[in-house]
Amino acid sequence: MSNRSNTPPGQEWNASHYAENANFVPKLGGEVLKLLAPQAGQRILDLGCGDGALTERIAQTGANVLGIDASEEMVEAARQRGLNARVIDGHQLPFDHEFDAVFSNAALHWMLDPQKVLAGVKRALKPGGRFVAEFGGHGNVAAICTALIASLQFRGISSHGRHPWYFPTTQEYAHLLQTVGFHVDSIELFPRPTLLPTGMAGWLRTFANPFLHNLDQDLQEAIIDNTMNLLSHSLNDGQGNWTADYVRLRVSAHV
Repeated sequence: MSNRSNTPPGQEWNASHYAENANFVPKLGGEVLKLLAPQAGQRILDLGCGDGALTERIAQTGANVLGIDASEEMVEAARQRGLNARVIDGHQLPFDHEFDAVFSNAALHWMLDPQKVLAGVKRALKPGGRFVAEFGGHGNVAAICTALIASLQFRGISSHGRHPWYFPTTQEYAHLLQTVGFHVDSIELFPRPTLLPTGMAGWLRTFANPFLHNLDQDLQEAIIDNTMNLLSHSLNDGQGNWTADYVRLRVSAHV
């Protein structure tokens, strides 16, 4: 992923590593997909489509779906599935009243100017169009963030500017939606502890690159090891199974 404005520095996406270390992301997208309830013939935008795993499920309903992502590699992986996908930054949506719905799963917390994103989403929707999304909410990966920051500070490295995510409360996000002209139909914040298929090391190497940005390889590995030591008592069951302390925000709104 190129480093664009409003995009966390240092985060890169590798489609095969993502499929290996984060296959739970599309698997756990079933509930928000039900909330979207796509219909044949509807035009739907999948914002932050990643490798297209959920976009493909939307397309299978007969909907006309376009997947967009800021990562060229992820968009290429989506195209390999036969999907219509384009490289577009979520802060710079170029659409004008052309979609029946905008859908997003596990992507909006990477977009650090949410008002700009939501204004673009609203503009992309036809009158009466819907916005359905799930992403990290207030308290998401709090233990992991605390351990990463402590591991950086232990080595005298400032964590300033390294935290790459936007995790709002329901009140904050509902207010933002209303500010840009949405009517909120439902919004909830809920804990969803998530078993990690390749452990905490795989998760950190997939998602926590901005915390390690511009540090040499040995230092990165030391910080990962220290982070895992700090987390082992709270997020490891003692049998080698790691869980991420996810908290998700799920929302449905319309214009």
